[in-house]
Amino acid sequence: MDALITAAARALAGGDPLGALKRVALRDDAPALALRGIAMAQLGQFEQATALLKRARRSFGRKDTLARARCLVAEAEVALASRHLEWPIEALHRARAVLELNGDRTNAAQASYLTARRQLLTGHVHDAESTLAGIDPSPLSAAAVAVHELLSAGIALRRLQTGPASAALQRAELAANAARIPALINEVANALQVLDTPAAYRMTSEVTQPLRLADVEALCSSDTLVIDACRFRIRYQHQAVSLAGRPVLFSLARALGEAWPESVPRRNLIHKAFRLKHADESARGRLRVEMGRLRSALSTLAHVRSGGDGFVLVPRYGREVVVLAPPVDEKYAAILALLADGEAWSSSSLALALGTSQRTVQRGLDALAQAGRVQGFGRGRARRWVTPSVPGFTTTLLLPAPLPAH
Repeated sequence: MDALITAAARALAGGDPLGALKRVALRDDAPALALRGIAMAQLGQFEQATALLKRARRSFGRKDTLARARCLVAEAEVALASRHLEWPIEALHRARAVLELNGDRTNAAQASYLTARRQLLTGHVHDAESTLAGIDPSPLSAAAVAVHELLSAGIALRRLQTGPASAALQRAELAANAARIPALINEVANALQVLDTPAAYRMTSEVTQPLRLADVEALCSSDTLVIDACRFRIRYQHQAVSLAGRPVLFSLARALGEAWPESVPRRNLIHKAFRLKHADESARGRLRVEMGRLRSALSTLAHVRSGGDGFVLVPRYGREVVVLAPPVDEKYAAILALLADGEAWSSSSLALALGTSQRTVQRGLDALAQAGRVQGFGRGRARRWVTPSVPGFTTTLLLPAPLPAH
């Protein structure tokens, strides 16, 4: 490898893309194309980066499997950075196998980190943890160690384990400072802020109190029946009943939780659950049916009792009932949570991350755009959506829920 290529590679490793471009900007050989692509990606020019990396992969030829595998890993990283989640993950797995076979542990680890980051982004927390467990970061660079610890922290945060998350972020901070890469240092600093910003609100009949993630963790472990409006479930310590697919039942449970220990009049429940202004006999009949379903769904955690002109929630366990409300309490909060990372998302990638249909996401984006909450640019399949990072709170609890371990 010639001196200019070596110098450009070192510049990129140190987070200096302009320094790398000064050395290879006018060259069109395969190694220079690859380095130019990585430099453009570090500068945020993802389309140009992808085009350059594809040219480099073709230029290396079929016999140079190691170089082609490295280009594929770089393409996968650009795809993830640009939130192109439809990028074929199988190609990344094949590239990692080639890298491991040829003893390139650094780039093989990078391929695994990209897999884990994608899994975490789409709510597959158990899979991300398994992927991360297969990587030994000790022989890797300080930058790779920082990425490893950031992923460890992300997994812990998604599981509301703030102690392990804090420890991992402290290790990430040390590694990022040792690597001396400004972008990485900034990423760790932003992650540390998550621990100290409001993540949800504790709502009772008397007060509304902002909570940090550590406070949420403590609340969910306490002797309290929690109606979790962030995950649409009712939980008591390690027991939980999900109502994510039953919005009417959850609306009723939340209304009962916000009023606890008082009862809620039937007309109020009809308005909250069915959006009806007048409680006629038909609405009262429907309410009786839905309250029966709610009583059955919550039978292991609470009683739903009728009395007078309303209903009251009586926990089987615990001393009180608390509603845990999201920091952005609106219909499309999950979309805003993903867009709050500052990256440009396509509607198809948002749908993939949220586990819902693209049409549902598009309706949400249109509604948010009309309200001035998001902005779209581009046309057709190239259309992307962005929003400024929402200040003052963390969106951790609004991200796709961790899927059950398997």
